[in-house]
Amino acid sequence: MLSLPPGQRLVAATHNPGKAREIAALLDGRFETVAAGVLGLAEPEETEATFMGNAVLKARAAADACGLVSIADDSGLSVRALGGQPGVLSARWAERETDGQRDVGMAMARIEAALKAVETTDHAAWFTCALAVAWPDGPVVCVEGRIEGRLAFPGRGLNGFGYDPVFVAEGMNQTFGELAPEHKDAISHRARAFAKLKAALF
Repeated sequence: MLSLPPGQRLVAATHNPGKAREIAALLDGRFETVAAGVLGLAEPEETEATFMGNAVLKARAAADACGLVSIADDSGLSVRALGGQPGVLSARWAERETDGQRDVGMAMARIEAALKAVETTDHAAWFTCALAVAWPDGPVVCVEGRIEGRLAFPGRGLNGFGYDPVFVAEGMNQTFGELAPEHKDAISHRARAFAKLKAALF
């Protein structure tokens, strides 16, 4: 049976500092975690059609590149009235055409404009997080978590990252961007995925 003993060094296969922080926090200090960006590992192109597929791709690339067990997250925002978009393309929706840099403010405005274009008041949305743990030249374990909610414009709050300022979880009034990090970490899609991962591996 696969397991992760406490104290093991893990690579968080991300170049996003916000994600790296959340991954380290959700691992409860059990491991020594280092981000792929800090190690200078290449960021693979996300070519899969699902969150799980991209999480596995990123974890496998990092594990095989550095010889350490790696954990990768692939997550995104899906909007019901937009047929589930941006979904796995959440990061790409934030890429500027001019220089390829990510501008999430632009992406949130793009979603708002798309909702206005389809003339809907349905702002239902959900965040999905797929987590994959890969052993160098070995197996991969993957789980998925999801949280339902709605979009709120204009965005509010400076905490979190990505689309957090426009997402309000079901049963709440504050956006993810307004929540204290420890509060968001306790209820988010990533927290739900980590709960499944812990049950499987810890």
